Amino acid sequence: MKTCLECGVAFAGRADKKFCSDMCRNAYNNKLNSDSYNVIRNTNNQLRRNRRILEELCPLDKSKTTRAVLLSKGFDFSLLTSQRITQKGNIYYFVYDYGYLELDHDFFLIVKDSRSKPE
Repeated sequence: MKTCLECGVAFAGRADKKFCSDMCRNAYNNKLNSDSYNVIRNTNNQLRRNRRILEELCPLDKSKTTRAVLLSKGFDFSLLTSQRITQKGNIYYFVYDYGYLELDHDFFLIVKDSRSKPE
């Protein structure tokens, strides 16, 4: 007889079985991974929020805004999904399919990635 890693109840089963039920297996794994899941969940939520902000400020293919406007809406400049360097050396920072380029005097150019449009 083996004992369940979650509840300690004795059970019979396959040689590699560690839990008495799916409920115990899920509870054990949820506790084990809860800290890392919170970090991932919070990061993904902020990335989605950043994308929504860029989408709202860029209804067409391009638009301009300021750092103050982005920050006032809760934009987090530390989170992005990719970056692209142009032939001129400009760096576009992307949050999924929306990107931004820092211009002079705290202005930003926001662009929608033309490669992400459905054909």
